[in-house]
Parts: sequence; structure tokens; C-alpha cells
Amino acid sequence: MSFTPRVFSGIQPSGDLHLGNYLGAIRRFVPLQHTHETIYCVVDMHAITVWQEPEDLRRATREVAAAYIAAGIDPKKAIVFNQSQVVQHAELAWVFNCIARIGWMYRMTQFKDKAGKNSENVSLGLLAYPSLMAADILLYKATQVPVGDDQKQHLELTRDIAAKFNNDYAASIAAQGLDAEFFPITEPLIAGPATRIMSLRDGTRKMSKSDPSDQSRISLLDDADAIAKKIKRATTDPEPLPETLEGLSGRPEADNLVGIYAALADRSKAEVLAEFGGKGWGVFKPALADLAVQQLAPMADEMRRLVADTTTIDAILRDGAERAGAIAERTMNQVRSIVGFIR
Repeated sequence: MSFTPRVFSGIQPSGDLHLGNYLGAIRRFVPLQHTHETIYCVVDMHAITVWQEPEDLRRATREVAAAYIAAGIDPKKAIVFNQSQVVQHAELAWVFNCIARIGWMYRMTQFKDKAGKNSENVSLGLLAYPSLMAADILLYKATQVPVGDDQKQHLELTRDIAAKFNNDYAASIAAQGLDAEFFPITEPLIAGPATRIMSLRDGTRKMSKSDPSDQSRISLLDDADAIAKKIKRATTDPEPLPETLEGLSGRPEADNLVGIYAALADRSKAEVLAEFGGKGWGVFKPALADLAVQQLAPMADEMRRLVADTTTIDAILRDGAERAGAIAERTMNQVRSIVGFIR
């Protein structure tokens, strides 16, 4: 079957967005809207797998939507919406809960990391949310998903669920006159010099909103002064920048900062090292700070403006939900018939 080239991705509204969210995801979404059908979701249903204060969740949902738009996503070209407004996400997730195996869920690395030794006490949603993630993607029969390294396992599970559904219901799919490959085997889009941004304080740890040090991350709402200060205070080693990529081996902080520069400048790490190789941090950090301020400060200003204008943001999300819902209902109508539900 020939599927429409369609990209789906989503970000959880579970805390302040930071540079890792931007470079690893949002920035990569923008050019795809010009080459594919694109659907960008604020996955608020995923966020409640752990407790969220309701008002904080509403604020964070609008903040993610504002980040999409401030980064350059056109809500008239792409579909921008929050997941909970399209009820078919939950409906298809239940079907997939009955397709997926419990063992698959227990093998998810992120579940192990988040549950730790308290796996008996975490919510069922935390265990089962990869089924909801698969539903998010396959509800729109997305052919490609931009993912970071830490999400590849979940996309592999999505592919497994799609293949099992297609196989388990092969006879019913054929009886409906539909192609045997009802759901696509979605491909990952992993590209760029900085798909995994690390902490500014420790280059061996991923940049995270949960890090107790605010100096470890650049928030997308940081002003120009805060951005510059955080970069200039970032942890480094005493050696100058190497002249080759091989020289970054064993130097996680140097590798991280070079990757951030490369991603912001749309250059390769090799090109950055060709310019700065052999120079000290006293040269490189100010250059990186200037570049980051130039790229990020205007976006932060626009995000703050949009978040304050809740009427506009909510209207964009409602319009996106209506457009997404029309696609979702077409898929679910077929799924209901395939699994044997009376309509």
C-alpha cells in the first residue's frame, strides 16, 4: 500500500521546555512542514502518567504550542493540537493495549528508568503509555516520526504493534476490502549533529528539567542575559578545542558544546572544529553565547507573547484538533469494523 508521506510527533507538557527539546525535536519539525503533511501534537494525556497540577498542565500545554509556533511552525500549514481534544487517541490506545504484550512493556528502558525499584507502585499509565504513543502515530498512519535516540525503542514497539495488528486481523482487513498493510511500518527520522543535548554542568548526563541545577539547562523562556551567562559558566575541560572529530572522544563537555554550536548554526561538527580547532574556551564560549542569544532570545520573546494570549493559543489548538479529528475518525471507523465492533 502506498501511504501519504505524513510526519507525526509530539512533546509532553510536563515542565519547562529547554534547549534539548528545541534542538532535538522542535527545530527539526519546522522544515518538514514544507515537504510532508505534518501533525504536531502536545501530548497532554501522556503527561498525566505522573501527577500534574491541573492549572500547571494547562499552562505547560499552551507553552509547548507556543514553542512550536515561535520556532516557525505555521499552524495553517501543519496541524497543531493537544492530544486530549481528539478522543480517538484513547480509543485506539485501548485496542493496542489488547494487541501489545505485557512483556513488551516491561522491557521498555524508559519504564525501568522512571519506575526504578517502585514498579509495583507506579501508575498503570506509565507502564502502558507506549501503546498510547503507538496510537498517536498510527491513528494518522504516519509514515515517519522525528525521534531522539531515547525514543527509538518506543518507535520500534510502534512498528511491532502495527505489524501484529496487520497480522492478527489479516482476514478481517481483507474482508473489508482494505490493503493487507493497514497500518504502516513507521520509519524514524534521526538526523543532525545534536540529536541528544547534554547537561551544561555534566556532559555525561542528558539535559533535563528535573536536574536540580538551573545552570544545567537553557530554558526556552530564558532571556538573552540568562542564555549568555549559562553558556559562559558551562563546565569544560582545560584543553583547547581539537581540530578533528576524533579529538572530541573522551571529552563529553567539549563534544556537547560543539554539537550545540553546530546545530544552532546548521553546520557539521567538523565544520565548527575547522573554525575553532586549537582555540581556547575564552574564544569559543563567547561565540557560542552570541549565536545562542541570536537564535533563542527572539523565540523566547515570542513564546512569552503567545502564552500570555490564551485566546489565540486555544483557538489554534481547537482548529488543529478539528482537523486532526477528521483524519483520526476515518482511521477509527475502519479499525472498529476490522476488530468486530458493531457501528
